[in-house]
Amino acid sequence: MGQGNKGLSVWGLTMLALGTVVGGSFFLGSSVAIRAAGPSVLLSYVIGGILVYFILSALSEMTVANPVAGSFRTYTEQAFGRGAGFTVGWVYWTGLVLAMSSEATAVSILLRGWFPALPLALLGSGIIVGVTLLNLLGAKRLSKLESGLAAFKLLAIVAFVLIAVALIVGLGTRGAGPVGLGVARGQSLMPGGIAGIAGSMLMVMFTYAGFEVLGLAASETGNPGITIPRAIRYTIVLLVGLYLAAITALFLLLPPARVSEQISPFVSALSLYGLGWTGTVMNIVLVSAILSTMLASVFGLGRMLRSLAEEGHTPEWMRDRTDIPFRGILISGAAMLAGLWMGMLLPQGVYLFLVSSGGFSLLFSYVIIMASHYRLRKRHGSPLTGQHGLRGYPYTSWIAIVSLVAILASMPLIPGQGGGLAAGVMFVVLFSGIYALGVMRKTREPAGFRRQPFQVPAIMAQMEAAEELEGKKEQDTMNE
Repeated sequence: MGQGNKGLSVWGLTMLALGTVVGGSFFLGSSVAIRAAGPSVLLSYVIGGILVYFILSALSEMTVANPVAGSFRTYTEQAFGRGAGFTVGWVYWTGLVLAMSSEATAVSILLRGWFPALPLALLGSGIIVGVTLLNLLGAKRLSKLESGLAAFKLLAIVAFVLIAVALIVGLGTRGAGPVGLGVARGQSLMPGGIAGIAGSMLMVMFTYAGFEVLGLAASETGNPGITIPRAIRYTIVLLVGLYLAAITALFLLLPPARVSEQISPFVSALSLYGLGWTGTVMNIVLVSAILSTMLASVFGLGRMLRSLAEEGHTPEWMRDRTDIPFRGILISGAAMLAGLWMGMLLPQGVYLFLVSSGGFSLLFSYVIIMASHYRLRKRHGSPLTGQHGLRGYPYTSWIAIVSLVAILASMPLIPGQGGGLAAGVMFVVLFSGIYALGVMRKTREPAGFRRQPFQVPAIMAQMEAAEELEGKKEQDTMNE
């Protein structure tokens, strides 16, 4: 079997990315963005799609040049040093662990509607154990499961668009009032102006978040130079196309004033036309969407922890020596369980403060991806792959970095997100301090007690070759 047939395929990688991205934040959280921007949220989704394209193009260029399991954490270390790599890796891992523990709570609440006798803690723990054990099956088997779940979510979006089209042409409206252009005529295109679009960008970026799993999975593809760029193109086209189609259909069925942040806007739109049964269907879609996101996130968490361990940023016992990072996956699953139980024990305000850092950790990682690419590209002097890299560099790099920093700075303007910014900054300071203390401790140790630096195989091979050559010279001298 040739190398190109090994590991994750283009389609498997695309579905893994879509499985991570398309989650509860779109099916439920998009209502926040719609309330802020009205129909102009379509422009927000286009802007978000362009930013994702810039970030994925930069990540793709670095990944094809160096397809390592650590992905953006490793590239950060190459660009800015070990301290930056340590901090970014642990901020990302911690934020995502807390975010996924809250996702387990959310899906438990949905499931308890069908199983009211089961306690939330038991349901949540069972879900976390399940997604952790499934990840131990390996990337290829997991990608097949993810492909099924992702396809189900995408079909749900397509089904909504088709139902909307049927209602717009007059099928099944049951005299419910204006449909299509009749609804659109009564709407202001930009009710919140530019401020509304800016205020919606945070939630829009959250609906796109998770695509960085493409980089974390790069080391498990057979031919990264072909597989990664194709998977990125498919992911961008499918994501932006489906999101824009679904939101456009939504505005042709439901006035923004009737969108509630407490219920999925898709359920509200269909219920308006006598399709109340869609509430149950949407709950099934939401459960599968969240489970799919958790599966793919644990996949990324295990690879991130393995990368940290391989660089000596964790205790030695955390290092995996197999293709599947069993220890990284199990430790991540245990941390999610701890996060779930912490949510049961801590006051709600404190827990939400910590959990909301998950959004910060993702956006922070995207800023670092762009900054690392800019630094490495500037150092290299040309595209890292020797082919076409990020289009419009360095201007697109500056645009993406400034836009992402502005979105991060807007977090306090969104109810409930100010704590995420504060908690995220707290984690950055915390892990930066831990690394600095570790460096100080090592510098104070006697030279004889310092650990020897890790020798990469190439260096070891050179040393062995030199020793062999020296031995051969001695033998020749003796023979003479």
